Amino acid sequence: MGAFFEKDHKDVWIRTELKPGDLGAVVALHGTLYAKEYGFDTTFETYVARPLCDFVLQPSKRQKIWLVEREATLKGCIAIVEASPDTAQLRWFLLHPDIRGLGLGRYLVNEAVKHCRVSGFSEVFLWTLDSLKAALKLYREEGFTLAEEERHVIWGQTVTEQKFTLSLAKPIT
Repeated sequence: MGAFFEKDHKDVWIRTELKPGDLGAVVALHGTLYAKEYGFDTTFETYVARPLCDFVLQPSKRQKIWLVEREATLKGCIAIVEASPDTAQLRWFLLHPDIRGLGLGRYLVNEAVKHCRVSGFSEVFLWTLDSLKAALKLYREEGFTLAEEERHVIWGQTVTEQKFTLSLAKPIT
C-alpha cells in the first residue's frame, strides 16, 4: 500500500509495506546521515538495526512503518512500535536532506500519532536529541512535551537525549 505525498510532489511516494532491502536501507540511511550530520560512529547503526529487526520479526497490527521514496530510493521513514499494551514509541523518524522542507515531516508525525489514537494507545513517546531542532519543533507542535533528559557519550559523541511524551487519553467533556 502506498500513495503519492501531494500533487506538487508526485515523485515522492509513501508506502507502509516492507519489501526486501528495506531494513538495510533504513539502517544505511540512518548510519550515513547521522555520521555526516552529527559525526556518529557505526554503533548508531546497531542501535537502529536491533529494534528494527524485532519490529519485523514480531509483527503487530498496532505497529506501522511509513517509508518515503523518491526515484525508487529510500529517502525517509517513521514508525510506531508497541512498547506496552498502552504505550507506543515513535521511532526511526528521518528524512534525507533532498526531501526536507516539503512538509513531509509534519505529515509523517501527524499520521503516526493518528495511528496511535486509532490503535488504542493511551500514550506515545519518543527519544530524540536536543540538536535535532526541526524535529523538536514538529514534536512540540503535535503536542509532545519533554519528560526526561540525559547527557552522555554514545555513538562516538557526547549527546543530550530527550524523551518526549504525548498523552492520547480522551479529554473529559
